[in-house]
Amino acid sequence: MEIGWPTDVRHVAHVTFDRFHGFLGLPVEFEVEMPPRVPSASASVFGVSAESMQCTYDGKGNSVPTILLLMQERLYAQGGLKAEGIFRINPENDQEEHVRDQLNKGVVPEDIDVHCLASLIKAWFRELPEGVLDSLSPEQVLQCNSEEEFLELVTLLRPTPAALLNWAVELMADVVEEEELNKMNARNIAMVFAPNMTQMSDPLTALMHAVQVMNFLKTLILRTLRERDDVAPGDYTPYSSPASSGRHSDAEYYGS
Repeated sequence: MEIGWPTDVRHVAHVTFDRFHGFLGLPVEFEVEMPPRVPSASASVFGVSAESMQCTYDGKGNSVPTILLLMQERLYAQGGLKAEGIFRINPENDQEEHVRDQLNKGVVPEDIDVHCLASLIKAWFRELPEGVLDSLSPEQVLQCNSEEEFLELVTLLRPTPAALLNWAVELMADVVEEEELNKMNARNIAMVFAPNMTQMSDPLTALMHAVQVMNFLKTLILRTLRERDDVAPGDYTPYSSPASSGRHSDAEYYGS
């Protein structure tokens, strides 16, 4: 059987594909059949590098994975900052697995338990192929005894880890702003975040390093809170969208 040339051909659309956004330019009648856009080049948003994910600029100009911003926005909208023990209390495992599956599809489910959201934010950092602070040796962190020395360490980070650290510190500072309700001060939130920022195979070394990382994070959080106090009332809101923000760049944040 011979296959002939196509006839009655019309050019109705120009469709392209890329690994971050999927099919672009599909006619409307086909778009409704497409699943939600997955915010990662892989099948999961956990355990993959930030560089391989769809990213968005946050209110400080940090390019961070969009899924983090979506989780943050939902956490704040559902009053998570005011929940006692936020980022400290563990959620039920079965709910967390369900939400993971939805997040991998690019969907943030409605009415998620705020402790589940907080736990998944920590898990995202913990499961990175390389910890945000892994490029800093334990010795470098251990030798820091002042805010200036900790800030100097931050300048040694590559752009992506620096942006993720900045985003996380802003998030933790937002939590501390509601300490009266959530009982999470700078030390408490730094303590629960610290183990998720580095990866070490030796448990004893990891434990000792986590204490130093906790002090590192606590120092950055307190600095951020002081800077916020210097801002005129009304100029700062806990969650600023990229479009509305006029806040400082990374270089200004980590400057003197």
